[in-house]
Amino acid sequence: MDTIMKAVKLVENNQTKKAITMLSNYLQEATDDEKYTIAELYLQWGFHQEARQLLEELLHQYPDETDIKISLADIFIEMEEDEPAITLLNEIEEDDPAYIQALIQLADLYQAQGLFEVSEKKLLTAKQLSPGEIIIDFALGELYFSIGEYLKAINYYEKVKSKQNEVAHISIDDRLGESFAAAGEYEKALIYFKDDETENADKLFKHGVTAFQTDRNDIAIKAFEHVLEIDEDYHTVYYQLAKAYQEEGMMEEAFKTAKKGIERDAFNKELYFIAGSIAHQLGQNEESEKLVREAIALDPDYKEAVLFLIEFFKKNENYMEITELVQEIKKTDADDPLYDWELARAFNEIESFDDALKYYQEAYNSLNQDSDFLKEYGYFLTEDGRIKEAIPIFESYVSLQPLDEDAEAYLYRLKQTFELD
Repeated sequence: MDTIMKAVKLVENNQTKKAITMLSNYLQEATDDEKYTIAELYLQWGFHQEARQLLEELLHQYPDETDIKISLADIFIEMEEDEPAITLLNEIEEDDPAYIQALIQLADLYQAQGLFEVSEKKLLTAKQLSPGEIIIDFALGELYFSIGEYLKAINYYEKVKSKQNEVAHISIDDRLGESFAAAGEYEKALIYFKDDETENADKLFKHGVTAFQTDRNDIAIKAFEHVLEIDEDYHTVYYQLAKAYQEEGMMEEAFKTAKKGIERDAFNKELYFIAGSIAHQLGQNEESEKLVREAIALDPDYKEAVLFLIEFFKKNENYMEITELVQEIKKTDADDPLYDWELARAFNEIESFDDALKYYQEAYNSLNQDSDFLKEYGYFLTEDGRIKEAIPIFESYVSLQPLDEDAEAYLYRLKQTFELD
């Protein structure tokens, strides 16, 4: 044992190679207990292959020794050899003091393999055998958190929280905050995302998002600004901070933040779009159009940006711009019945009625249950002299909107006109 202690001292003095050589030479005369101790030291120091070899030799001599099985299973897990680890842990009997530990390890392994029901079963068995064990409550919380069953996760995290604030360097407050937020309970989540002057950018970001969801923009802004103080390359925070500023009416700050975000992340379509929408609110229409076009260039099917630009052109009566924009987008195979409807409207405005009819007909294939579309399409057909075609369109509209007496009267007149013709 003196040799083992000397080896430990050598490692403490950063002479690991010398320590390993000393222990390797000593193994020939070491007792089995000493070999087990050496294997544990190898494992602690990260020499998994050496520890594995020793423990496999010892397990061959002592096939019923639980401590060896547990240690060897730890090595298999570290070396990502799950199946032999599972085999060893399943050999541990129910009456063994290490049975609960084995169940927890098995649950972790099955969870990693995506066998969530098996993992849950192992942990619930462990919970029955040891109902007050915090590590089991924590493991159940982690399992349910990982598969999105947040209310169940909260139940177990709260059990842990009643006894301690942290497990395996994981903050229970953080887990509760994230779970409540994911479950849509933002007010409760905010209680756990405490402003403790943390320097953890991820934690601050989650705190800010949760505060934003509860309309606490003051807290959100403070958290997001702190994130950027810690890490200017935390790209996702720029969009969130710009939104928070925008909600507070701080347009100049919002615009500057979005532009800074674009400098850091030139391929973020959301940043271009929010910068463009803020520029529009600031009266910078040329800049607005330019930025929103950049967003669409990055994603031609970015519907929110496309519809924003269409409305922008409508206000300025630039109907030709709408036709050019949407037709270019459709060439990229980005398609939506709303695009066809907007094309039809734009062509109608510039009195290109054949083109308008074409796109109304295309939009109809998808929007034949949209009462607003049907009403507009029916009036277009009537004005274009296509009364026979307009009648079934108005009939569909009236069946969807039976309380629209004006439309019903109009339909009646159309039918009379058609019959007279």
